[in-house]
Amino acid sequence: MLAGCLALLIAGLFTGAACYINFAEQPARLRLDDGALLAEWKFAYKRGFAMQATLAFLGFLLGMLAWYLRSKVEFAIGAVLLVANWPWTMLVMMPVNKKLMKTPPENAGRETRALLLKWNRLHAARTILGSLSALAYIFGLAWK
Repeated sequence: MLAGCLALLIAGLFTGAACYINFAEQPARLRLDDGALLAEWKFAYKRGFAMQATLAFLGFLLGMLAWYLRSKVEFAIGAVLLVANWPWTMLVMMPVNKKLMKTPPENAGRETRALLLKWNRLHAARTILGSLSALAYIFGLAWK
């Protein structure tokens, strides 16, 4: 039971961070001029990537442990949904991330802003995957 509760806690932390990025941090930084917008995104991205990657992996491990201990498929589903953020980030988001990271803030312009808007839409999938993972963990904990 403890592994399932911890998996839910981690999924909640992941989802909360992803929600914050989509609905608070990104809209706030979009009020900046293009150069400052990109510079702030780069700073936040490096820190956020490390935090969310770690949470996704830890939540996956705990979810799989809960599945192993309780034999409830909801935990395995939650674990897979949470770790699905890794391939989503690496295969879908990484091309956008790389373009943004290569752009010097002094060269930022309309294309940079458009890429950052696209990035936020792509990041919303991370919020959805985290939410679905947390929901699966809740179902795993709620029923015997």
